[in-house]
Amino acid sequence: MDLHEYQAKECFRTAGIPVPPGKIARTPEQAEAIAMEYGGNVVVKAQVHSGGRGKAGGVKLAVDPADARKHAQNILGLEIKGLTVEKVLVTPTEEIDTEAYLGVLIDRSSQAPIFIVSAAGGIDIEEVAETRPDEVRRFVVDPRHGLLPHQAFWLADFLYDDPELIKQTAKIIGQLYEAFTNTGASMAEINPLITTPEGKVKAIDAKMSIDENELFRRPDIASLRDTSAEPKAETLAREAGLSFVKLDGEVGCCVNGAGLAMATMDLVKYYGGEPANFLDIGGSSNPDKVASALQIIASDPNVKSILFNIFGGITRCDDVANGIIEALSRIEIRAPIVIRLTGTNEELALEILQNAGFSAYASMDDVVEEAVRLARA
Repeated sequence: MDLHEYQAKECFRTAGIPVPPGKIARTPEQAEAIAMEYGGNVVVKAQVHSGGRGKAGGVKLAVDPADARKHAQNILGLEIKGLTVEKVLVTPTEEIDTEAYLGVLIDRSSQAPIFIVSAAGGIDIEEVAETRPDEVRRFVVDPRHGLLPHQAFWLADFLYDDPELIKQTAKIIGQLYEAFTNTGASMAEINPLITTPEGKVKAIDAKMSIDENELFRRPDIASLRDTSAEPKAETLAREAGLSFVKLDGEVGCCVNGAGLAMATMDLVKYYGGEPANFLDIGGSSNPDKVASALQIIASDPNVKSILFNIFGGITRCDDVANGIIEALSRIEIRAPIVIRLTGTNEELALEILQNAGFSAYASMDDVVEEAVRLARA
């Protein structure tokens, strides 16, 4: 679950990280009033779960309250990577001497939190790591002991030469780790972490992603979810109990089991196609869940064919077949559907599909190859 910048900053502030003040505006008039409160010179920042806000015109500097109003009017309603901006953060401008990057995330290879720091802040850290790897320092935290003070100083020392800046930054690094662990985050980053001409270190941006598996025991964090700021398909999938990730391809995939889903996506690419999504209906599906899955896939305008690949162990093939028929009775689906159902109640499922005018494939290769062919056609 992604947090908005203003929500992440509040988590940082709770941990003691120096964060500039800021307030949310949902109308241009509110933005103007907040700017007046802060003295006029403010930054107006779109609040959407997307990177590249600045490049899309979602971050603007205002020199006075009227300017803040104008920028808010232009940003509110703006679409950034398919997401509509419904609110903006208005925060005072800061005099910036230097910019750095500071982040911590879960590293799957080491199965532990890893800190990444770089003196090249304000730009994509992936670009820096790829083109100038010597400007990046990494440190894997032993979760048994947490981040120790000397380790934080070692990271801070990579960013600055000034002992006072190192001291402030080491403290912020420890506080960032506290915010990371206390919220059940999978990622927390400050980009940029700035120094001011007066020698102060501040976090003027904030980004956090929370591990979905942590939310059941952190209701205060779960309450921060903003469904209006996430793709509608992801909201519908979560409510239906489906595991769903949207991708950029043209073959919509509906599969049961994560392993089979990954294998199916690999096979789509093998035959020259691109999967449009990862969608796992789980081990014990019912017709309503299957119908919801089909509706979610069909709502993607990029989908040119829909592939069902079901291995019925716990999942009953006849339930899946009934779900497909039920979904087709609810919505119009223009993309062709190809189906492979094998396993529990397979014969009954094939009969249901045949009565509805469908046929099913026995081979996984055959059904995937046909889905790719139809998508291309």
